[in-house]
Amino acid sequence: MADGRARTRDERAKRIAEFIAPLRVEPGSKVNLSRDFDPAHKAGVRNKKEGEELLRGGVLLLADHQRKLAAEGSHGVLLCLQALDAGGKDGTIRHVMSGVNPQGVHVANFKVPSAEELGHDYLWRYACRLPRRGEIGIFNRSHYEEVLVVRVHPELLARQRLPGKAKGKKAFWRRRYREINDWERYLTDNGFRVVKLFLNLSKEEQRVRFLKRIDVPERNWKFSAADARERSSWDAYQAAFSDMLSATSTPWAPWYVVPADRKWFARICAAAVLAHTLIDIDPRYPDIGDKARHELELEKRQLEDEAPTGAAADPWVAAAEGRGRHGRGRRAR
Repeated sequence: MADGRARTRDERAKRIAEFIAPLRVEPGSKVNLSRDFDPAHKAGVRNKKEGEELLRGGVLLLADHQRKLAAEGSHGVLLCLQALDAGGKDGTIRHVMSGVNPQGVHVANFKVPSAEELGHDYLWRYACRLPRRGEIGIFNRSHYEEVLVVRVHPELLARQRLPGKAKGKKAFWRRRYREINDWERYLTDNGFRVVKLFLNLSKEEQRVRFLKRIDVPERNWKFSAADARERSSWDAYQAAFSDMLSATSTPWAPWYVVPADRKWFARICAAAVLAHTLIDIDPRYPDIGDKARHELELEKRQLEDEAPTGAAADPWVAAAEGRGRHGRGRRAR
């Protein structure tokens, strides 16, 4: 039985690894986003219905591993989500994390930096929101804004009051890429996995989603004039994304480019990458040791002795034995 479960687990892990392999940005490769990644790709998944079934399986897998991650308390996971406006970050978080314990997941949203944040180094505010061991932290936008929006709008660098004369030059961005890579290496060396997803949306699909936000009254709040202004910088953002993916996809924290024109498929991909990470960590429920196990047995006997007349001494064991007699033999969760 145990060998069969292990084989099933290994086969599932292999399928997930194969599924996400085309999304991974090979460290050291030179990325041209429009050439190398198709926003409408769906990897042979036939339709939305099939995709939703796959997502449900992925959510269950995540929930199981997240419980073990929290119980073990040795590793943490940081999920970084980057996308242009209307890329689907909020929906991805809502659907992919729908089955996990909310106490073990924390989402951080990063807006325009405050005066206090600008008084520190540019990574400070992100470091303050990192997950603890046993937790999954999600950055809805992340430290990569510092090489994306700040690069597309270099006037924002003036607010950071940086020393030196190289601000905005190629050498400046190379230095930032190196600093980010070093920071992520520091995190992974200390037991915090960094999972990086770029939701790759086409310009036409963004236009359609913007129109929906304008046409549907319940979605009006999601649209702002700033969104349209940023759209005018589409080409500059594509170049910045390409450079970012090329320079910061590393063996310890690779980027995954998720096709985002179909929201349901993007969510499958996000769940698969996160599941792959947790499977690789392989968290386990702690072994409490012989002494604690002996104490549990003593407490168990005391509780069994307190069973009222006519009640099973241990309803859990009685139910499991009943299922075994009927050929099912599995304990309920």
